[in-house]
Amino acid sequence: MTALAPVALLLALALGAESSAQVPVSAPDQVPVPVPAPVSVPTPLDPIAVTGDEPRYVAPTRRDRIGRIWAPVVINGQGPFRLVLDTGASHSALTARVAEALGISLDTGHTVMLRGATGSARVPMVPVESLEVGDLLMQPRQLPVVPDALGGAEGILGTDGLANKRIHIDFKRDRITIKRSRSEPADEGFIAIPVRFIRGRIMVAEAYMGGVPTLAVIDTGGQATLGNVALREALAERRKRMELEADEVIGATLDIQVGDRTATPSLIMGGLRVSSNAMTFADFAIFEHWKMLDEPAMLIGMDVLGLLDTLIIDYRRKELQVKLRDRGARGSVFGT
Repeated sequence: MTALAPVALLLALALGAESSAQVPVSAPDQVPVPVPAPVSVPTPLDPIAVTGDEPRYVAPTRRDRIGRIWAPVVINGQGPFRLVLDTGASHSALTARVAEALGISLDTGHTVMLRGATGSARVPMVPVESLEVGDLLMQPRQLPVVPDALGGAEGILGTDGLANKRIHIDFKRDRITIKRSRSEPADEGFIAIPVRFIRGRIMVAEAYMGGVPTLAVIDTGGQATLGNVALREALAERRKRMELEADEVIGATLDIQVGDRTATPSLIMGGLRVSSNAMTFADFAIFEHWKMLDEPAMLIGMDVLGLLDTLIIDYRRKELQVKLRDRGARGSVFGT
């Protein structure tokens, strides 16, 4: 039986070199080989249930709903509009509805290639005079228009302009701030996870699932955590039995790819251990575009990141700083 997976929207927005807008893209790098597993014992991070009113900008993950991170963005002096913070997207983008609200006509003769997790599509562009949130200010540029399938958001806030910025996401207090990074170390009570950047702005961390080293892309724009076939096969070699179920994943372009959903062991990333019930594996289009087919790789989505109390992304330090939720709310979280 085919089950519909949680929609994996906006897992990665990449503007390809074939764009008629001639948007530059970084040359592909060789995918680094993960280092051996860490010796330190990580902190477990298990699924939880959170209740409360609908947040305005920062939604934690619940058992029945994947959390989101919305940034309040002022565009051309109007707004703020709620744009999904997407660390897997190389550029920001708007929906047609926002363009209409701003009085901007779609330029159907000026298009760009939109790449999502499951496929690609050519979309129109719109001219924007300014885009501002916190200490981030981007001035005149062309932005692509994405399908209106963002879970209620009004566009994407991509990584363009985030270099040397520090993003502070407080799920508990429903707050997001974007400031210039001063290379502040992690505060007491936080766990620091080093990251690096490949192919330009793709943020990756070393992770381990069931003892298998894997390259983990930090993707705040993705709802579901996904793995490639190389990771699934590596896990299969260490397990006696894997029951696979066909699963559908819908990407930013609304293309559908079918993958194999199966129970998975815990995920270890830095000082965190995340209990993982199941995830979907396939050589999704974005893995192929990023040349991540030969070695185990995965996209860490909001079903994992939304379990945290606080998430800080420091681009200058090349570091994630995370704080777990209180033990009473977390259920089974234990310190290192």
